[in-house]
Amino acid sequence: MKQATPWAEVFDKLAQAGAETGLMVGLGTLFAVLGGVPLGVLLHASAPGGLRPQPLVYRVLGFIVDLTRSLPFIILLVALIPLTRALVGSYIGSGPATVPLTIGAIPFLARLVQSALREVPVGVVEAALTTGASKPKIVRSVLVKEAGPALISAIGVTAVALIGYSAMAGAVGGGGLGNLAITYGYQRFDSRLLYTSVAALAALTFLVQYLFDLVSRTVDRRRQITV
Repeated sequence: MKQATPWAEVFDKLAQAGAETGLMVGLGTLFAVLGGVPLGVLLHASAPGGLRPQPLVYRVLGFIVDLTRSLPFIILLVALIPLTRALVGSYIGSGPATVPLTIGAIPFLARLVQSALREVPVGVVEAALTTGASKPKIVRSVLVKEAGPALISAIGVTAVALIGYSAMAGAVGGGGLGNLAITYGYQRFDSRLLYTSVAALAALTFLVQYLFDLVSRTVDRRRQITV
């Protein structure tokens, strides 16, 4: 009968794997925001009825976004191994795993951003247009401001999704809590490592969701006070 991993060693492994997951999720979320928010704004602006309708641009971008989102992340992860290796020299570890995490998260967040911007009342945008405000200013000062709480929630949903993606990345050597659960827990029949890793992932998911919900509610209250 296999002897269970000592608790001291379990906590050491959890701390290291948790830090790796935090790195992947943090960097993935940051890069997703840098790429997904502008892409979502562009989708909204170029859509029919948007600030600057461009049907061809909208159809091409929408097709690329929907195609990427339709792929199961584990398939995308494997398909991007050559690109990951070309960019960072390896596909093993938490650092290289950030590449497929980012590529998977950008279109995911872009659609959430587009949906959030679509909820901004048309009258608010039309009122800004009548004042002669430029379209870039309307995006910054009207659309993004009005949709602020929803955008924060969208980023939170993306961060939570990335926690799940990072766990899948562990299946192909991505490191983190997913790798600890699969390689050291499941494959080596160590139930202590397996279930503590799962519990740590659940706790991290709850914490991230709670923090983003808290920030979103805070921003929403401040916006209502200033209106």
